[in-house]
Amino acid sequence: MTFPEKTYGSVEDYTSDYFDKCAQAARSVSGEALDKAMKILETAYLGGHWVYACGNGGSASIADHLTCDHGKCVRTDTPLMPRVMSLTANVAMLTAIANDISYEDVYVYQLQGIAQAGDVLVTISSSGDSENIVRALSWARDNGVHTIAMSGFDGGRSKDLADVALHVDGDNYGIIEDVHQGLMHALSQYIRQVHMDPALITERKF
Repeated sequence: MTFPEKTYGSVEDYTSDYFDKCAQAARSVSGEALDKAMKILETAYLGGHWVYACGNGGSASIADHLTCDHGKCVRTDTPLMPRVMSLTANVAMLTAIANDISYEDVYVYQLQGIAQAGDVLVTISSSGDSENIVRALSWARDNGVHTIAMSGFDGGRSKDLADVALHVDGDNYGIIEDVHQGLMHALSQYIRQVHMDPALITERKF
């Protein structure tokens, strides 16, 4: 799915096609993979395990946003007490590792110090091939940390390394990132409503 394939004469037409492509890309994500990802996260939240998220650029923002929606929104009106941390959020730690060791190790170095078996790592990478993401996934896989990888394009190495690949069929960064953001929201909202009193669902804003 290539977008755009032509020059557009109006922003209205571009935006209309852009959102059509977003919908198409969202439908490409495996329902089976979504169910597996949801169960991994739900199990972590029920068991008191930590969920870590990381990404680069726009994907780093999604990792930070995940901390809010999965840490706060999942908890609202439910008995769940999610433990969620973005590995992109601590600028001092991130830059110290990048400067003193290497940028490729900014996430795996953090995981080595805090993650335990049964925890979960969520990576967000459009290419699926960023070296710092791949190193984090590899370490997690070898140390009993469950892994969920959001990717686009051809999935890169992340697609094959992760326990669950939430792969978006697309080659436009904006579209892929928008779908990743949507997946992050959908997972948090689904888990929340499962654990809510059904009578509250229509009374609350999601």
